[in-house]
Amino acid sequence: MSEARVTVVVASKDRLRALARSLPLHPRPVILIDNGSRDGTVGFVRKHFPDVRVVEAGENLGAPARNLGVRLAETPYVAFADDDSWWAPGALTRAADVLDAHPRLALLGARVLVGPEERLDPVSEQMARSPLGVEPDLPGPSVLGFLACGVVVRREAFLEAGGFDEVIFFFGEEERLAVDLAARGWGLAYVDDVVAHHHPSPSRDRRGRQALAARNAFLTAVLRRPWPVVARRLLDALRRGPAGWKGLRAAVPRLPRALAARRALPPSVERDRRLLERIDG
Repeated sequence: MSEARVTVVVASKDRLRALARSLPLHPRPVILIDNGSRDGTVGFVRKHFPDVRVVEAGENLGAPARNLGVRLAETPYVAFADDDSWWAPGALTRAADVLDAHPRLALLGARVLVGPEERLDPVSEQMARSPLGVEPDLPGPSVLGFLACGVVVRREAFLEAGGFDEVIFFFGEEERLAVDLAARGWGLAYVDDVVAHHHPSPSRDRRGRQALAARNAFLTAVLRRPWPVVARRLLDALRRGPAGWKGLRAAVPRLPRALAARRALPPSVERDRRLLERIDG
């Protein structure tokens, strides 16, 4: 068995060109979950990157595809990457050292630099100035959110919390996992000297992402938040206009599963979540 402490898990669908650039930059071991690509991704990766373990999901599983990779990983820690992101040299060794030294830490949010100009991602900026403070047994500011392309998790804790959610499926999938980890007593922290790079495609569907954001913000509230918060998320979506309305329509068929999985957060976690929402606007 390898002495590696971190496995990189990548989920991708029809992004062969991005993977051809990013896969050489990941430290091994790497597990690629292919979400039903039709662009030759599987054959290409197996031919050109034989040291990458490829798992064919056969269909688009969304963010929960990463759960397959975590279950297959043989290391105590797992780092996620998108097909258009990668970890800076030495970042995952540093992350493993931090996780080794802080046994309650379940999730380490990294400093994510965007594009060739290496702009600090706004979510990293928010985490760095988190009002939740630094707990004595954690290595940085406590957080209740993260970027999935810039996070390292403790495998045990991730699986205990159920991984990413099939109800949410994709986009904004981080919130439910973050609050569930905190509800179980795990620590989540931002560590500024662990760095990831993200070069997102400029051709993304902006309107479609706005609809997904509205849908998933509402569904996440249904899953874990008090009913007044659910109502606010509903109103927020309605005020967004066509994209918000589309998101709510898309939420309807997922609503029964969200209600079936609904459970309240501990008061301390709900209080911290509300504090972050007030400050971040």
